[in-house]
Amino acid sequence: MDRLRTLELFVAVADRGSFTAAARAKRASPQAVTRAVAELEARLGVMLFHRSTRAVSLTNEGAGFVEQARRIITDLADAERQIAGTRVEPSGQLYITAPMMFGQMHVAPVVAELIDRYPLLDVRLLLFDRNVRLVEEGIDVAVRIGALADSSLLAIRIGAVRPVIVASPGYLARFGVPTSPSDLAQHRLIFSSGPRSAGEWRFDGRPAPAPQQSLTVNTIASAIVAAEAGVGLANFLHYQAEDAMQAGRLIEVLKPTEPESMPIHLLFASGRSNSPATRAFVDAMKQRSHHCSWGR
Repeated sequence: MDRLRTLELFVAVADRGSFTAAARAKRASPQAVTRAVAELEARLGVMLFHRSTRAVSLTNEGAGFVEQARRIITDLADAERQIAGTRVEPSGQLYITAPMMFGQMHVAPVVAELIDRYPLLDVRLLLFDRNVRLVEEGIDVAVRIGALADSSLLAIRIGAVRPVIVASPGYLARFGVPTSPSDLAQHRLIFSSGPRSAGEWRFDGRPAPAPQQSLTVNTIASAIVAAEAGVGLANFLHYQAEDAMQAGRLIEVLKPTEPESMPIHLLFASGRSNSPATRAFVDAMKQRSHHCSWGR
């Protein structure tokens, strides 16, 4: 009889105080249970039970060994469930939320790959420039940029971004290049009304001086268009302006010597950690981060 089965029968006798009751619970004959325990005692060289005509009770050695046996059985069952879970194909609905522009640039391509790979998977991708409450709004995984509040949610860091202040070459030719935050009083600034609006024009915790003129927009895309058109200086997260900077349409100014880093996390409830769909998305985002500037 294999050792795991022997341990299961031993624990059943310990729990029920009877060889007969253990045999019924484990669908074995009383003789098989008695023989298994006797073989275990012989192999260990100790008596595990006190036997009488009325009851069976653990010896000191048996009491010490039963907890180890329980742990072995539990660990093996957990390992089997985990391995079995990795073989289950992601399926059903997966609700994901992310910031608008990051979601369009980096989450939507990952979702497209997952849908191609797993035909039983349905994804709902919700893009908002606000922090969504996962449990209350039925979200499986959230992409979150910035510092995290304390919570019971699990968080996996996949990268980081930094703020950049940029302007078009044409704007800088007309108005000059600012060399310190105090210079911003002589410039035009582009503001956004998103979640970063309260802190996007702060330096060392202090707000920038009131600008000469300003424009306020409610989307990052419109702010980028305005900045490229020469309307003024704009403050973005690096990934948002990366394409325009690489193409020379926007130029970074006031570059700090020690850039502030804002982490990127994937958030999900602990109950979702073993979901094949959640694991597939998390793994795919980790893989994408290896090839993006924000993942370095």
